[in-house]
Amino acid sequence: MPPVRATIADRAAAPADLTHPTAGGLTWRPWTRADVPALTALVRAVQEADGRDWFTPADEIAETFGAPAYDPAHTLLGIDADGTPLAYAHAEQFPTEGATILRSWLVGGVHPSRRGEGIGTELLAWATGRARQALAAHDGDPRLAGLPARIAVDLVDGDPAERRDLLRAGGFEPVRYYANLLRDLGAPVPAVGLEPPLRLVPWTDALEDAARLARNDAFRDHWGSQPRTAESWRAYRSSFAPQWSFLVVDESVRYPGSEHEQPGDTTVAPGTPYIVGLHRAGRHEHDWATQGYTAGYTELLGVRRAYRGRRIAVALLTHAMRVFADDGMQHAELDVDTDNPTGAPALYARLGYAKSDGSTLYAIEL
Repeated sequence: MPPVRATIADRAAAPADLTHPTAGGLTWRPWTRADVPALTALVRAVQEADGRDWFTPADEIAETFGAPAYDPAHTLLGIDADGTPLAYAHAEQFPTEGATILRSWLVGGVHPSRRGEGIGTELLAWATGRARQALAAHDGDPRLAGLPARIAVDLVDGDPAERRDLLRAGGFEPVRYYANLLRDLGAPVPAVGLEPPLRLVPWTDALEDAARLARNDAFRDHWGSQPRTAESWRAYRSSFAPQWSFLVVDESVRYPGSEHEQPGDTTVAPGTPYIVGLHRAGRHEHDWATQGYTAGYTELLGVRRAYRGRRIAVALLTHAMRVFADDGMQHAELDVDTDNPTGAPALYARLGYAKSDGSTLYAIEL
């Protein structure tokens, strides 16, 4: 019999009170929507100083305020005497419907002109403490109190070494590695077909919920993946490129009443085609000049577990690559967990993708 896990309140060990950073003499307050332009400029200054050639656009920052589980109390902005933002943090929370792990994701940074003053150390301590408080607050829900929990930070490979030292000093350890891959679209792209009753179709709004359920099934065995709610599925869509996004349906199956249904599938409108594979793409045009190339970005590629081994993923990806190229893109791009359980890294290598950079997920496991 597995041991009983302590409640999340016990494991989170949340501080009763949080102290704002005092280093640097900044004034601290939560984010507001009016801060989007200044936050965008601050985040870009931080990313440029870190050596990035891709940047977080204003649209993406603005989306944060409408995201599921957003709470301004989970944010902090440090302002100097002139009213200029010079440091920021966000302990982002996620929906808990159907969750098997509770998560808090930390982002933050300090303007390069104010580094070395201890602001980052205190800001990370505040964000970690805020995450612990938010996770401990789930203790009152018996469905959630015994779940494992994670506080995570993403570190790009080229980020300053001091950032890794800061995270380790704050109790974070590396737990997962990711690779960003590029594929030159000037090289030939193979044509891969599908056997009936499978058929590739355009991404449409009418198929959104069926696509969400297919994604949830496809990623059930992926490390750290959690089911997307209808609300969270449609969040953070500022870069979504529907013209580059495609689905594979099994034409022998319709909702409802299929033997293939998973729990929750009955939310899909009767008669909707059964989605078994999906390719969702993003268009990050704001980065093309600094990166020095144009690219179609594969944000999601997944196949329902019962349909793996039927070349659905390769059919979707090669079709998308040809569409990217027809639209004038020079590269196809995606990010992959290097320990992906489906063997995706080997598939991408066979299709001509090569690593351009990577990242490491640092975490405190609770």
